[in-house]
Amino acid sequence: MNHAQTDDIIAPTGTSFDINEDSAYRIWRDAKLADYPAHVEDLCVPIEDPRALTEAEYGALLGRCRKTNIAIYQSSIGRDPDKKIPSMLGERFGLRRLDRNRGSDGDAITSITVTDVGGRGEFIPYTDCSLNWHTDGYYNASDRQIRGFLLHCVSPAKSGGENALLDHEMAYILLRDENPAFIAALMAPDAMTIPAYTANGVLRRPERGGPVFSVRADGTLHMRYTMRTRNIHWKQDPILKGALAFLEQLLSSESPYVFRATLQPGWGVLNNNVIHDRSCFIDDGENPRLLYRARYYDRIAGTA
Repeated sequence: MNHAQTDDIIAPTGTSFDINEDSAYRIWRDAKLADYPAHVEDLCVPIEDPRALTEAEYGALLGRCRKTNIAIYQSSIGRDPDKKIPSMLGERFGLRRLDRNRGSDGDAITSITVTDVGGRGEFIPYTDCSLNWHTDGYYNASDRQIRGFLLHCVSPAKSGGENALLDHEMAYILLRDENPAFIAALMAPDAMTIPAYTANGVLRRPERGGPVFSVRADGTLHMRYTMRTRNIHWKQDPILKGALAFLEQLLSSESPYVFRATLQPGWGVLNNNVIHDRSCFIDDGENPRLLYRARYYDRIAGTA
């Protein structure tokens, strides 16, 4: 049985993410930026089968996740529809506590495809529309935050469906270097609030507020964010407004830290819930776009 984490947000005091600890921050920042990948190809690892990684394949994927919080595997299994692929790969990286949500199947794995079954069509992931920048589960309760997720491609779209990825730690660095006050505003406990969600007169999700950036008990940085404008309430604070404008400009820029990739059959993304988006796409009538998504309350083991 999968249990959610306790609410493990800690004060940033004394950590590299404390805006009053410039020395500790500089040490962490310089190590992060040293030899940071310049191209999406640097994140890619050719593998045979994600269900049975070799030690070399495992090490290569883990190394990329330690540096960038992202790794893209390019397997040889093609359109194999085995639903166990995400969970078996996740287990290898210490990802075990799956998030069961309204869109997931009985095994807690979500089939991302164009569908209206169960009312899914009202949610953008199950359409062919573009998905704006976000981190997964930003609307979850504070004790059910998504720390990592896997996205495995069985069948890509006929055209489009590209993902863009930005390491949230890089976003933090760029924001802090621009203005440390941005970080304080984004760490406010009431920075971003998701209003309650009601369907057919039934409360599906209560109002949930929280910070954008937070530090977890393991000392790692976590981010919850969405660029969507509907059903989001931002704290009325001029510094926070400036931080959000800076972040939106970064995400719409040609920054070398934004990586773009269109997953092919057998490929997937392993990551610590970095900021990401998806372009709109045109489906193939014979082989509709199908990806499996596994969300976890865990962070990839060995990347703290």
